[in-house]
Amino acid sequence: MDQLDTPAHKRILLTGSNGFLGQKLCDALVEHTPYVVHCTSKSKNRNPKTSGYQFTEIDLQDFASLGDLIHRFAPTHIVHTAAISSVENCANDPALCQVVNVDSVDFLADICEKNGIHLTFLSTDFVFDGQNGPYREDDHRQPTNAYGHSKYRAEAILQSSQTRYAILRTILVYGITADKNRSNLILWAKEKLANKEQINVVDDQYRMPTFVDDLANACLLTIEHDAQGIFHISSEMMYSIKEIVEQVAAFWQLDTKLIKAVSAADIGQATNRPAKTGFVIKKAKDLLGFEPTPLLQSFQLMDEQIKSLNTYYGK
Repeated sequence: MDQLDTPAHKRILLTGSNGFLGQKLCDALVEHTPYVVHCTSKSKNRNPKTSGYQFTEIDLQDFASLGDLIHRFAPTHIVHTAAISSVENCANDPALCQVVNVDSVDFLADICEKNGIHLTFLSTDFVFDGQNGPYREDDHRQPTNAYGHSKYRAEAILQSSQTRYAILRTILVYGITADKNRSNLILWAKEKLANKEQINVVDDQYRMPTFVDDLANACLLTIEHDAQGIFHISSEMMYSIKEIVEQVAAFWQLDTKLIKAVSAADIGQATNRPAKTGFVIKKAKDLLGFEPTPLLQSFQLMDEQIKSLNTYYGK
């Protein structure tokens, strides 16, 4: 093996490192790999762990600065997690959604192709319409909202390029990071129920939720294997959103009577979110060695992480 191909000489550029997955992946790269890591985000670094990697503040819309950083750092791999992931924000600002979610991928695909850089791109179950889930990687895509359409277009750019790429589609990511400002369905439900607040939860949308630690690990596996193509990354058990929240209440011994079932139509999500997605993840298991964490086991890990962070913050 050529020396430059050894793991120690892999150089990873991570975009969106202040994001939910970005923070978890940054930590995983530093703690569990010999790689050289450089993180970027559009705002100052919010990760309490600041050692073991470099950080540069770059707005993803500033392609000139991003290109200059890539030239100077000379990554072997780029993991592109930065995105506008809010369905409503993408719908309300289509121009910004286009630049951040699509044009940035076009820019990175071109620079990766010219420089032999492997690109990992994060996509979503929202490229599907939710009529025929669970989905395989090559199933027909038909997004129902602006966010899904932007990811669909970005996927198409990579598929038509000569870039070495991996597309990781994922579903309803949850978990915990050291940044207390980051929330998700599980943490939201846990906090509301712990405060004895009634919450409205959709009971006719179905998902296979993804533990953020698993998704970060999938990114590491993608880098390790120089994976090529599309991979579905999620858990394997289908739940309604209400069933997920009920599992939260049961695990943390909270009052399920505070959970009120509502329909997607009740909250204006009947047409702009797929009803039932879910993934067949056999390809990721067979080719990457990916193994998802069952929901209740992930809650146990989250509980341990919460206690560790409370100690870290002096609570």
